[in-house]
Amino acid sequence: MTLTLVIICFVVLLVLSMPIALVLAATTAIYLLFITNTPVTSLIQQLFNGLDNFVLLGVPFFILAGNIMAEGAISDRLVGIMKLLVGRFTGGLALAAVLACMFFAAISGSSPATVIAIGSIMMPALIKEGYGQRFSMGLLTSSGSLGILIPPSIPMILYALVMNVSVAEMFMAGFLPGLFIGCSLMGYSYYLSRKNGWRSGVRYTLKEALKIVKEGLWALLLPILILGGIYGGLFTPTEAAAVSVVYALFVELFIYKELKVSKLYAICRDSAVLSGCLLFILSCAMSFIWMLTVEQIPVKLAEAIVNNIHSKWLFLLAINGVLLMIGALMDIVTAIIIVSPILVETLRQYNIDFIHYGIIMIVNIECGFLTPPFGLNLFVSMAIMKRSLVEVGKAILPFILLILSCLMVLTYVPQISTFLPKLLLR
Repeated sequence: MTLTLVIICFVVLLVLSMPIALVLAATTAIYLLFITNTPVTSLIQQLFNGLDNFVLLGVPFFILAGNIMAEGAISDRLVGIMKLLVGRFTGGLALAAVLACMFFAAISGSSPATVIAIGSIMMPALIKEGYGQRFSMGLLTSSGSLGILIPPSIPMILYALVMNVSVAEMFMAGFLPGLFIGCSLMGYSYYLSRKNGWRSGVRYTLKEALKIVKEGLWALLLPILILGGIYGGLFTPTEAAAVSVVYALFVELFIYKELKVSKLYAICRDSAVLSGCLLFILSCAMSFIWMLTVEQIPVKLAEAIVNNIHSKWLFLLAINGVLLMIGALMDIVTAIIIVSPILVETLRQYNIDFIHYGIIMIVNIECGFLTPPFGLNLFVSMAIMKRSLVEVGKAILPFILLILSCLMVLTYVPQISTFLPKLLLR
């Protein structure tokens, strides 16, 4: 009866287009009002408890750091370094675009920010060099989605909080999968470049190369500082987020000097609004998770799934299908905070590592960034290239298929995700 009421309330409120945070809070309130003797005022306490976690302080800091770098010159310097490294090879500009996305992802933790910062520079450059509009849009849009997989990553922080796992382990687990998908995108770009004769012919003199390295060094040091500090024990992931803000501000204002002080107010305002939205949704979600736990709904769901799906590998295939649909229909925060807690007991029953499952979920949601109606990266590319959703969707199709192939490998070879955490942090 309880489960039926919860599902009905949740679905009805969603159909009525109520914001997801209010759907979660209202469903919990209805449960308290009609099912239990617990006063509804206890919901306020649960909302507060949901945010009473030191880890969450990293979310607004990483958002602010990403916005600072997107407005400044760090992305431009990273592109210059990557063109210097691989620009002379066949398809060098395309390879440089993927590498630049990977590095920017490692300092921003945001897929849309990566597409905006790198895509606005590289898409016109690729088209000018004859790489083709469709290929250029597809490559930059899909490469930008690596922002949530390569650490630091805001979705990873949310997942770690909801599933009660280590943020540092999640960050470490994202390295090899991120490199795997990034190298796959580079391999596909190289293949198409050889097939179509795309050669950038980028050459630099020694003086030019030294200048590019000198200017880009500050940008390259940021991921080394942040991730090296975390894994070297110098500071926690939350403290690393604050360090990234200070470092980004210092570099943009005093080294590159291309970020105007007048823009800081708008950057802080936008970051505060986005942070407030995320934290409010998370607070309501934690109260919803508390209600699910009290009613043992995850346990009951686990028993039902295990009784009907006897193979761990079949379960993983099924959950990938479900997550792909959820990623296409929900935003990333909603998908993580609603789906993950429900499957806790099921994952235990099948002896699936929570870190491994976290990477599976992140990659599935990564595909959600590339599929309508919530494919945020698609809309960013539409704005940059001034093209229709249909055109961008066609451009992204082969890259989605490539990422899905990588997802299957990551699903059935868990060692790719768990190797570094087990080696260094367990």
